Amino acid sequence: MTVGPTQPARLPPAGLDGMDPSWSRLVEVELDTTRTFHVLDTFAAREDAVEPDLTVLCVHGNPSWSFLWRDFLAQLPANVRGVALDHLDMGFSERTGTLRRLGDRVDDLRGLTDALGLSGPLATTPIVTLAHDWGGPISLGWAQQHREQLRGVILTNTAVHQPEGAPAPRVIRATRTKTALRRATVDTTAFINGAIQMSKPRLTASVRKGFVAPYTSADRRAAIETFVQDIPLEAGHPSARVLDDIAAGLTEFAEIPALLLWGASDPVFSDLYLHDLESRLPHAEVHRWARAGHFVTEDADVAGAAIDWITALDAAEVPSAEPAHAAESAERVTSLLTAVYDDVLADTTAIVEMSGDGAQISYRELAERVTETAGGLVSLGVEPGDRVALMIPPGIEMVSVLFAIWRVGASAVLVDGALKPKQMTAALASTYPKYLIGIPKAMAAARALRWPGLRVSTEKPTGLQRRLLDTTSDLPTLRSSAVDITNVAYPLESTEAAVVFTSGSTGPSKGVRYSHQRLATQRMLIHSLYGIEPDDGLVAAFAPFALYGPLLGITSTVPDMDVSRPGSLEASKLAEAVDAISARLVFASPAALERLVETRDEIDPSFQPALDGVETILSAGAPVRPSLLEAVKTVFPNAEAHTPYGMTEVLPVASISLSELNDIGRGNGVCVGFPVKNVEVAIDPIDQSNLDFGEIRVRAPHQYLGYDRLWHTSNRAAQPHGWHRTGDVGELDAEGRLWVGGRMQHIVWSEHGPIGPVALEKAVENLDGVASAAVVGVGPKGIQQLVVVVESSIRAKKPELASLSLIDAVREVSPHVVAVFDVPKLPVDRRHNSKIDRTAVAEWADALLRGGPMTALAKEASSAKETS
Repeated sequence: MTVGPTQPARLPPAGLDGMDPSWSRLVEVELDTTRTFHVLDTFAAREDAVEPDLTVLCVHGNPSWSFLWRDFLAQLPANVRGVALDHLDMGFSERTGTLRRLGDRVDDLRGLTDALGLSGPLATTPIVTLAHDWGGPISLGWAQQHREQLRGVILTNTAVHQPEGAPAPRVIRATRTKTALRRATVDTTAFINGAIQMSKPRLTASVRKGFVAPYTSADRRAAIETFVQDIPLEAGHPSARVLDDIAAGLTEFAEIPALLLWGASDPVFSDLYLHDLESRLPHAEVHRWARAGHFVTEDADVAGAAIDWITALDAAEVPSAEPAHAAESAERVTSLLTAVYDDVLADTTAIVEMSGDGAQISYRELAERVTETAGGLVSLGVEPGDRVALMIPPGIEMVSVLFAIWRVGASAVLVDGALKPKQMTAALASTYPKYLIGIPKAMAAARALRWPGLRVSTEKPTGLQRRLLDTTSDLPTLRSSAVDITNVAYPLESTEAAVVFTSGSTGPSKGVRYSHQRLATQRMLIHSLYGIEPDDGLVAAFAPFALYGPLLGITSTVPDMDVSRPGSLEASKLAEAVDAISARLVFASPAALERLVETRDEIDPSFQPALDGVETILSAGAPVRPSLLEAVKTVFPNAEAHTPYGMTEVLPVASISLSELNDIGRGNGVCVGFPVKNVEVAIDPIDQSNLDFGEIRVRAPHQYLGYDRLWHTSNRAAQPHGWHRTGDVGELDAEGRLWVGGRMQHIVWSEHGPIGPVALEKAVENLDGVASAAVVGVGPKGIQQLVVVVESSIRAKKPELASLSLIDAVREVSPHVVAVFDVPKLPVDRRHNSKIDRTAVAEWADALLRGGPMTALAKEASSAKETS
């Protein structure tokens, strides 16, 4: 069947953006007749005869060509060969004038690799396939025929199956209409330009020119139309059987390493197709870029991720370098639910609620409620491994549902209520829970914002509410229809227990994966570190810590407050909570402690005996000034204050008490104490001028498993293997104590060397009249100038230059400071209300010093741009 004019293959024009002309070659292949392909081959101009250790076979889709892979090819290691073809009738390959369907394309690829010596009887070099769009099925069809050589499979934004009940992409359906097809694909460049326009940000003119280069006239665009026609959307399509066989054949790839690199903002291959591929390749590593579009290779660091993965292929075969004590922990850890089902604790109060009707529940009652809820989840269809998102305020219901999820071997997705709706939407889109359980307000948001997951309300809705919220069920109904699972055991040890999210204050909020074993090990460590006894009670003025009480087997409560705003805590409400459970432990973020001190005069004197009974104050989330902890002791006179250091990925790493802080004095940053038991800490120098100062990395048996659907981020953070690179900078002193100096991205790269901001900030905050301070660098790296922005104790009404007396005082602390500003409020994160957004402060100060107006500074931290 003739579908267009014939034209010989030719080489691309010189000067195309980022493409090395020495890679281009024309290769003759015997197929139905002799056909000529244009191929990019990184070994084409190599003068040495060295054989590659690995070849990566790159397969493009429609309407692109081998130009798509230019960045990847340019970054390949010298021992890896990259080969990227142009399909026949595409790019600069021969225009055959024939109709070539999916099966033909697979045969074409096999013929080409045979001609190149990449496949065939004498071929020995292992091959990794890398494909995009319609190149995905073509490359997989080839891979299934060459499994003996296949070293790995990488797929980017493609599909092998149209999921049942889901319509085909709107773009494809619109293009496939009789009136639009030929006009969009052949008569004009509309289809090509439409694909290019999907990129975010907009591609440069030179890159756009590169993509269009082979398709400048209608007589070269016939295959763009036939590729669209060859998508088997209807029953009986000639390529349907071939595609089905390719999809079914993925079950044979269980032992083949696989990587899925995905642009989630692609209107063609959405997350729907990612999840379909995940179900077919459950062992695959995944990295998902939330903002990247169809040409994910242009919008994100696909080249870096793919090359790091290829490089790690051999290393992945080495046994995991876990700490030696991890195996010991595994023998001792049985279940996260030990406390709930401990008969000794049966009559101990587990949770007391300070809001609403003041409900409380014993461990015996909690165990019954957990079992009943778990049975309800089973009746709903929840299975081991399913992800269940929770959007319930801390309290009895939250703990009951969370423990029920664990009871049935499912995984809890814990979305922090402090995240903005946009961040919540991104978090749920990335984790893709199968179920979403939440209060009615969360159900309304879920429907309005189209959050994934079957919706289950905590309350039984009315008929109108059920229609408005579109819920699948509710907890009262599920509990009434609960399946008896008393004698059913679900595997917990090695399964994912939870996905929790980072604060989003220093970058996009990332999902952090934990296993049951590692959470249980963390519980045991906290229990031992702070000497927790059965009759201790915990008041948690911070939502995530509200779960630790039931896990530790002690009574817990949350003050009557907005837990998404720790800085809203009133001292009187905290005192009521302490009195209600005779608490001996209190956890609060630095912002909550600041508010506690500010409102301490409002505490009813009758609560003083209860406050005197508090033995331990814990505060984390941001550096805590000793002066603040001293002020807190006026409320809790008999308590020892501790500041554990850690992060969502590893908590705790170290811990120090106020008395130890007072004994140590000042240093280069904030001292967070000695690493806790079984935690290893190392410093990677960032500058040769100071080998003791650098990025902090840690290794611990209770650290996270990795980031969710962010393989590249996880891999880079886990170097060397088994460690976690924290992104914090600091040093270890002569005694082995850890000092934290700030975040890597907040280092001031001055002519005097790298400076961590925290040490100077703490010194400035000790000056009279300063409530909080941010130290930032302005100017080019290597000669950045120090700028200090303060929030004075008597808040300025608008941003202004600091007083001369304060400027002099700051320069006495550091003579290198070039400017000091006073602002009404420094921007802080939503979760802790304590982490200063130094990036926003630096941008504001830079604009100001360049002559810009004295504009207001945002009060709330904004997430940094998405990175790999």
